[in-house]
Amino acid sequence: MRIYLAAPLFNDMERSFNTRLTALLESFAEVFLPQRDGKLMRDLVAEGIPLATARIMVFEADLAALKACTHVVAVLDGRTIDEGVAFEVGYANALGKTCIGLKTDDRALLPSGDNPMILCGCQEVCMNIIELVDRLRSRSLVHRAVS
Repeated sequence: MRIYLAAPLFNDMERSFNTRLTALLESFAEVFLPQRDGKLMRDLVAEGIPLATARIMVFEADLAALKACTHVVAVLDGRTIDEGVAFEVGYANALGKTCIGLKTDDRALLPSGDNPMILCGCQEVCMNIIELVDRLRSRSLVHRAVS
């Protein structure tokens, strides 16, 4: 099982959460964590790469990782879902990947909840990390038994 972790990564708290979640998932799956395994705008620009070129590099690296994964775990926390996560869920769906959401936060900007394009883009949405890990671990065991 190859998991692409789609999650916001713009502050220390988000990156720390992503790292802890990845450690749990890596006990049974290969995980692509963009902040660790991909390219980051701030690093590329700091290296002197022009902004327009850096954008393309990040975009292409993430698309390649999405194409290579079997599953996407999408962190859906916050009043609104991160724009990058929203794109990653849509793109993964277009590729026929399994998307599982993680929504540990009950805030939502819309009175009807999160955007249906995101929620319906996920085959299921887990409400906590334990539920997510259990679901993915059981999928991993089924996948191994079939392979």
